[in-house]
Amino acid sequence: MPDVKRPEEKSSPDPLYLRESEIRAGIELLFFAYRDFTSDPDVLLRGHGFGRAHHRVIHFVTRNPNISVAELLKILRITKQSLSRVLRQLVDEGYIEQKIGPHDRRQRLLSVTEKGSDLERQLSALQRARVARAYREAGPEAVAGYRKVLARLINEDERDDILKSILKG
Repeated sequence: MPDVKRPEEKSSPDPLYLRESEIRAGIELLFFAYRDFTSDPDVLLRGHGFGRAHHRVIHFVTRNPNISVAELLKILRITKQSLSRVLRQLVDEGYIEQKIGPHDRRQRLLSVTEKGSDLERQLSALQRARVARAYREAGPEAVAGYRKVLARLINEDERDDILKSILKG
């Protein structure tokens, strides 16, 4: 009698996309994509004496007007000391303004100035052009799959809140 496995005992190999080599290739592609995605803004930022941390602060303050420092720290997951240095430079040079919270004088609310908004538009235009080109070349099904994969790379306990905040505007 031939050796027949019951259906629940059948071993099925991983689909091709779950093989070690495919996962490693995806990780490497992510590294190279990020390198190139940030390369154009890096040049512009260096011209202002800024780095990627400045870019992230300007981006998230633009997307979340009157964000508190505590909320920004939660988004960026950096130390208060690291944010303080970057924020001080952006405030001193007129890209970000700080206001005292209306109910708690210890709270600092952040918003971009006109100068900060101009810089953010320049930075995001570079990245929007790169993403738009990639989206056009890949097509709608690939874009939907790409967004699904990126969403699932976000920690599950924060995913829904992050997706809601991204889709709001």
